[in-house]
Amino acid sequence: MARFKVVTPVGASFTVAGGGYGYEMEALSRIDAEIVEAPGTTAQEFIAAARDADALYAKGIPITKTIIDRLERCKVITLGSVGVDSVDVAAATARGIPVTNVPDTFIEEVADHAMTLLLATFRDIVVQDRMVRSGRWKEGRPALLKIPRLIGQTLGFVAFGHVARAVALRARPFGLRMLAYDPFVEELAMTPYGVEPASLNEVLEHSDFVSMHAPATPDAQRMLTEEHFRRMKKTALFINTGRGPTVDEAALIKALQQGWIAGAGLDVLETEPPEAENPLLKMDNVILTAHVASASARFDPARRRRVGQELALVLTGRWPMSCVNPSVLASSSLRRWQPQSMERGPNS
Repeated sequence: MARFKVVTPVGASFTVAGGGYGYEMEALSRIDAEIVEAPGTTAQEFIAAARDADALYAKGIPITKTIIDRLERCKVITLGSVGVDSVDVAAATARGIPVTNVPDTFIEEVADHAMTLLLATFRDIVVQDRMVRSGRWKEGRPALLKIPRLIGQTLGFVAFGHVARAVALRARPFGLRMLAYDPFVEELAMTPYGVEPASLNEVLEHSDFVSMHAPATPDAQRMLTEEHFRRMKKTALFINTGRGPTVDEAALIKALQQGWIAGAGLDVLETEPPEAENPLLKMDNVILTAHVASASARFDPARRRRVGQELALVLTGRWPMSCVNPSVLASSSLRRWQPQSMERGPNS
């Protein structure tokens, strides 16, 4: 019997079918840990298997307060994604359980994708492709004669975390002026990227491109509403490679239909996959991708190795590299759990 038991739901999100847990076990095998898949798909079935787990590898099902409160010895809940909205972090914090994510493994891929959507929407690449394929060759040039040069346009960021900073590095050589709204990031963290701090309204009103990067926290749910889209330029393009629920999608659809903004490039939607009748699917001024911005050949091995590393760190009494619990060091329960010799990772 292994020293540590890590329980995970059956199946793996974002993982190639049949991939197993070899990458995670590179770190876990060294500490005599095993990964056990919980049978069934309901919360009660998961609880039955996870009650005595030393750790949870969260994927596939929501890790709710009901589940967390039934855990008897869990030391950590680990996610293989940037987003942590599938775990009740507040409930975990109350129980003294750190929640970890993978915030920096595929930043470059997402930034590449955001820049791709920006350029593709600006130059109407998908529409241009359809024109050529349907024999409308002569219509291509007149359509683009209506748009300005890219150089000198303004790119505004809503939130300025890792991905937005990587996008700023890519956008700067194109000659874009850049603004960012993020009340949690100080000005000195923006200026090295050539980005000016601004209020949310200033970003919306002055930007030719608005790139959404807010995380799917409770405070950011439907952060951008009809009021915000009305503030944007009629020629503006909206890019979202963050999280779909941070945007009121009905308001975005209305903005596109009513001409409050010119177009959108979206990798994420409020409901995924979208319903067949979703109006976004039929709009020529919208480019859609299937929540794939982070995908690359490096994606799966890198994030899964990181999961194994985070689990191994906590299970051997050290601090994880990426702990997302709010006010984690102020939590009395976590202070009691934290060994005196615990080492803190660089992102804690």
